[in-house]
Amino acid sequence: MDCIFCKIMEGEISSYTIYEDELVKVFLDVNPSNNGHMLIVPKNHTLNLDTIDSSTLMHIMDIAKQMKKLVEDRLHADGVTLLQNNGIAQDVKHFHLHVIPKYSIEQAILPIDEIFQKLKES
Repeated sequence: MDCIFCKIMEGEISSYTIYEDELVKVFLDVNPSNNGHMLIVPKNHTLNLDTIDSSTLMHIMDIAKQMKKLVEDRLHADGVTLLQNNGIAQDVKHFHLHVIPKYSIEQAILPIDEIFQKLKES
């Protein structure tokens, strides 16, 4: 299978990983629409909303709540958009949830290394 997210899960492609557990990996989007734009991706390949099992989907939503708090605390986001595409709207054919921070004042997109450091600091 030639799935970029599966390659990230296997370590074949590096990522700016923010969080990881036995079910999911959360990493920064390399083409962010805003500072802190991240993806929550299940480790097991599943195509979309029709194929993901309910327990994994609920776990992803729990992690989304944690990531929302993280971008509010560390990046001072004023809101968050959760986005999940299916069918022709889906660029990568592996279920993933976008967590896109929103800011009341427009911000320039910062280098991904800088955002990663802000999110990973203890």
